Amino acid sequence: MKNVIKLLFISIILSHSVALAQTSDKLKKEQQRLEKKIKNTKSLLKKTKSNTEASLNELRLIDNQIKFREELVMNFDNQVRTAEVRIKQKDAEVQELHKRIAKLKTQYRKLLLYAYKHRNKFGKMMFIFSSTDYHEAIKRKGYLESIAEIQKKQFNIIRQHQNLINGQIHEIRQDRNYKVQVLEEKKTEKAAIEKDKKKQENIYNKFRQEEGKLLTQLKEDERKKEVLKQQISAAIQKEIALAEEKRRKAEAAAAAAKKKAAAAAAASSNAGTSGTTAAPKPEVVPEKKEVVYTETKESAALSKSFEGNKGKLPWPVDKGSITEGFGRNAHPTLDNVYTNNNGIDITAPKGYQVRAVFEGEVTSVLNIPGAGKVVIIKHGNYRTVYSNLQDTYVKIGSKVSTKQSIGTLLVKDGSSVVHFEIHQVIGSAVQCLNPSLWVSR
Repeated sequence: MKNVIKLLFISIILSHSVALAQTSDKLKKEQQRLEKKIKNTKSLLKKTKSNTEASLNELRLIDNQIKFREELVMNFDNQVRTAEVRIKQKDAEVQELHKRIAKLKTQYRKLLLYAYKHRNKFGKMMFIFSSTDYHEAIKRKGYLESIAEIQKKQFNIIRQHQNLINGQIHEIRQDRNYKVQVLEEKKTEKAAIEKDKKKQENIYNKFRQEEGKLLTQLKEDERKKEVLKQQISAAIQKEIALAEEKRRKAEAAAAAAKKKAAAAAAASSNAGTSGTTAAPKPEVVPEKKEVVYTETKESAALSKSFEGNKGKLPWPVDKGSITEGFGRNAHPTLDNVYTNNNGIDITAPKGYQVRAVFEGEVTSVLNIPGAGKVVIIKHGNYRTVYSNLQDTYVKIGSKVSTKQSIGTLLVKDGSSVVHFEIHQVIGSAVQCLNPSLWVSR
């Protein structure tokens, strides 16, 4: 029973250590992810900054940089708290182990004293030979062997506990050193945040002096967005209509062939009938139907595959930072001014290549003033839209694979921004989806 309790005690120590180690590893992975984002945004800021004036895009990148740094500081706080909990827990475990070792040493000391008193080999033999019968002699022999075995076990348990203590003390030192390192990194990030905020404030002040110019530019940008929205919608509707027309033609051809076969069979059966002619059937005018997108088996399978990758799709650029999100967005500098976005805008290095986020077929390649070239790719009943392209490498009907390059980005104000949208076709309706929920973190 005592051995079971000892094993249980050791297993509890190990399980607590494993749980804290997992938490620590998770925080470290999150730290690496944030540091990668900060490094990426920092690189974009260097390449995006105009030689003559700051841009709104630069301001959005600085906002992202501050947000990522603040998240990293929170991560450091969590890592410090985790390290403190680990240190306290290990201190408590070490104290408990010291108590158990003290108790084990007392027991071991008694065993050693007993062994010393009975150290004479002949004394042990006399202890056995003085038994009243054979069975008692066997029991006495077993008793002496048990004592020797207990001595050995006690010694091993003491050594095991001492090794545990040494290991825990080593881990405590590591945790304390790590805590100091994290606190230093936190201090560095806080200083960087303050530096970014000063830079942000300077740009804010500059833009506040040009509110009239900004409002004019904003109206022009919103007009271009509306044109883009209408063109994309028209392109998708045209594609749906063409697909529906193709399906109807196939159905009409099949029906005509069936009717022709039936007429031939009727003429053959009525060939021997005299002088009677059937009254002609009235012409049926087909009812005009609403254009509805109908999925084939292949497109349904592709739709299911696309849906299955929600939250795991690659970004349309290999490196970038989201500078405008989906839906309603507050203007970076103008109070109570909002913009609407049917997708997300990702700032990337100048002239970067754009890639397909999933396999599919190119259904449209448009050239829209203010939005550059636009590529629409069909993935079953889903469509992905890539705008602000300078050049395209695909044409209508091209089959593309995941991460295949489809074009290069326009360069404007020293930066390149890909506008990315996801649409879902449901019957005759087309719904805009939030791409941030579909691409990987």
